[in-house]
Amino acid sequence: MHGELLCERGRTVLTVAAAIGFAATAAGEVLSGVRGALLVADLVLGALGCALALLLFRRPVPAAVAQMVLTALVPTATPPASIGVVQIARRGPLAVAVGVATAGVAGHLVRGLWRPTPGLPYQWWVVLVVLGHAALVGGGALAEARRQLILSLTERARRAEAEQGRRIAEARAAERTRIAREMHDVLAHRLSLLATYAGALEYRPDSSPDRIAQAAGVIRATVHQALNELRDVIALLRDTDEDPEGPLPTLSGLSDLVEESRAVGTPVEVRDGLADPAAVPGTTGRTAYRVLQEALTNARKHAPGSPVRIDLRGAPGERLRIVVSNPVSGGAPGPGGGTGLVGLTERVRLAGGRLDHQAAAGEFRLAAELPWPA
Repeated sequence: MHGELLCERGRTVLTVAAAIGFAATAAGEVLSGVRGALLVADLVLGALGCALALLLFRRPVPAAVAQMVLTALVPTATPPASIGVVQIARRGPLAVAVGVATAGVAGHLVRGLWRPTPGLPYQWWVVLVVLGHAALVGGGALAEARRQLILSLTERARRAEAEQGRRIAEARAAERTRIAREMHDVLAHRLSLLATYAGALEYRPDSSPDRIAQAAGVIRATVHQALNELRDVIALLRDTDEDPEGPLPTLSGLSDLVEESRAVGTPVEVRDGLADPAAVPGTTGRTAYRVLQEALTNARKHAPGSPVRIDLRGAPGERLRIVVSNPVSGGAPGPGGGTGLVGLTERVRLAGGRLDHQAAAGEFRLAAELPWPA
């Protein structure tokens, strides 16, 4: 439907342009003193050339060749014939366009012999006709090349946007899959213990009060431990190259993280305003570590060598606030698809916090807030 609408619009534009050119040429003929049968021929055959412009979309080559024939008879056929050459150069092979233009040159040269332009020598008429048709072919081919380039860039942009959307969706799905895997590994053992002790209480109601109290205590302790591990599992989104048996990083590893960045040439300034860093809970500390790690990684990747400033504020019973900022580099960005911040946003959200990031006024700023229970 859209293509048919564009085709109809193009037909209308061509017809109107041909009609305007025909009318202007006919007016010039009248003003130059053309009268009688010659004027009638100019008007009739020129109008026929305009009508042939309607066929340039359905039968382009025959319609254009017919227009070229008319140029050998009347000057009023020149405007619609010129439009025909441009249209063939835009829609057809270059060889066909050159052939049609050659026919147009021949038609104009024939007309110049029996109906010369007053005050213009025939040699100059030949030069003008050849150069004019060359310009028509070149202009039409250039317009078509530009149209194809725009279509190609539009399609590439659409594919890139679709690919980015797919990668973001995959990043989110991967984060959720890793969470589900950790939840299974951590909680399966605890839940199986709960089921065992609950089943024992159900099938041994005659147990002594001491045994029942002992089982209830084990169940309570197991539930408490399971809840703690359930909160911790949100932070167990480890990098693929991390040792799964090693200790999980927390804010206590910030100094090492900063020194690593400084060692590769990234100046890092840390403003530590935490009331009691040792009191930061494990889940919050691990998530905060990941936020800082991702921020420093992005700074090294997208603005290598630029200074990075880290601001830490918070206290028990308040929120842990992290702000990382660095100048935006004017060079080409480093490799990456933008999925790191997507996964980090999901990680912070699942930990009960919030992550915002933006680039403005020549600076990239990443801000995170995480819970810090009293």
